[in-house]
Amino acid sequence: MSKNPTRASTRMRMEPKYVRRRQRGLAVLIASLVLIIGSIVYIGVQVSTGGGGSNRANAKDFEGNGNGVVQLVEIPEGSSVSALGPELEERGIVKTNAAFQAAAGANPDASNVTPGFYRLQEQMNSVAAVKALLDPANKVEMLDIPGGATLTDVKVVGGKTRLGIYSDIARVSCSAGSDNCLKVEDLSHVAATVDPAVLGVPDWAVNEVNARGEDPRRLEGLIVPGQYVVNPGLDAEGVLKDLITRSAKVYQDSGIVDRANALGLSPYELLVAASLVEREAPAGDFDKVARVILNRLNEPQRLEFDSTVNYDLAEQEVATTDEDRQRVTPWNTYAMDGLPSTPIAAPSEEAIRAMEKPAEGDWLYFVTIDKEGRTVFNRDFEAHLRDTKIAEENGVLDSQR
Repeated sequence: MSKNPTRASTRMRMEPKYVRRRQRGLAVLIASLVLIIGSIVYIGVQVSTGGGGSNRANAKDFEGNGNGVVQLVEIPEGSSVSALGPELEERGIVKTNAAFQAAAGANPDASNVTPGFYRLQEQMNSVAAVKALLDPANKVEMLDIPGGATLTDVKVVGGKTRLGIYSDIARVSCSAGSDNCLKVEDLSHVAATVDPAVLGVPDWAVNEVNARGEDPRRLEGLIVPGQYVVNPGLDAEGVLKDLITRSAKVYQDSGIVDRANALGLSPYELLVAASLVEREAPAGDFDKVARVILNRLNEPQRLEFDSTVNYDLAEQEVATTDEDRQRVTPWNTYAMDGLPSTPIAAPSEEAIRAMEKPAEGDWLYFVTIDKEGRTVFNRDFEAHLRDTKIAEENGVLDSQR
């Protein structure tokens, strides 16, 4: 028996109350945890489904491939697909940037999307939007300007008309899914009348451009060959300003002023000379033709290039007539000393480098003697006449007139 029955009986009476109190506290704690967990699960479901799978209109993403309303979006050079997300959400093309980022991250090809303008629709599922950006059919056609391109069309005698840069701009602008189709006439008018400085013409070319008055070809040679995205939202002035401004930066970054000074030419004269290389030289002979140009300028001797005669003719072919060669124009180097007044085409970087680093040689003459493009260079005029006779016999200088 306990020596203290009073304390023992008191302890026995208190223990059941303590146990019941502890059990109630545990039950409250469990209930609270259940409520918290349930709330977390509910919130998670609401965030991930937008309020329930049965109500997709409030979901994080749209359904389907769009509502048929086409919008043009741009991925600028140096940007990426992921950077496009906020704009797509703002314009209602995708519902949320988060969904678009998830879709782009889940598509291993998303990093292959290239800069340019793309046709997307409003209210697209994010997965569909990413796929649309990867579909070449949705990309607006690029403006491709090759070396030797001219601003205006060239009608070739006995052949097809070679489209100029203005025509290509107009064509690309109309294929962009835009109702803002540019016209060649509008581009020509802007080129002829808008202040060259406003269009972005570099300082070293402004005087020469102004000297041509309102000739729509006065911007010749100032658009660098390459591929360009033509913003379908711009008018004729905006497109030309964009192309010329970007080209001026390319020329500046290439160090054209110092490169020209090293040759004893102005930057504009370097473009003029390089354009002659572009129009006269077969592939592989750029540096040799550049040497002939420099040799003749140093003699001094007239260049007498048929390409400079052709530049101002309504119809062109390799063979020029005696009458054509006698015409006095700002470009005809049979009728004038030195270089033409302007470039006669868009010179490529390859042509500019050829002028900068011409081949070694004392040549003053050259002629392509067969239809495979084999070109002969020499210094002796009598030898040149014999080579020209071979070219005629091989049909290289046949006239279609």
